[in-house]
Amino acid sequence: MDVIFIEEFRIDTLVGVYEWERKVPQTIQLDIHIGIPGPDAASSDDLDDTIDYGEVVARIRESLAVNHFLLLERLAEHIADIVLGEFGAPWVKVSVAKLNLIRGVARLGVRIERQATGRS
Repeated sequence: MDVIFIEEFRIDTLVGVYEWERKVPQTIQLDIHIGIPGPDAASSDDLDDTIDYGEVVARIRESLAVNHFLLLERLAEHIADIVLGEFGAPWVKVSVAKLNLIRGVARLGVRIERQATGRS
């Protein structure tokens, strides 16, 4: 499977279970790997045969500006839902990390992998 990757995508958003986390935006880092829907883009050189990664980034920015989550797991699932449902990807892997939240820990977070329903 051919894969588009978006790595070290940093964005400020409200996420967390603690009260202060729901008041002060935190910078999170996203790493997103997206399965390309078919093999045509490699031979056709046509944007219509793939997923526009610029549109994916813009859509995630738009969504995280208005949607806030308690858990990183739910935030990752939300991003996976967008990529699978709105962009037609057959598969996605999403990593969401908080940065420098705990002394001595550069990144902590979750990674999920999902497939579109009805696909193997």
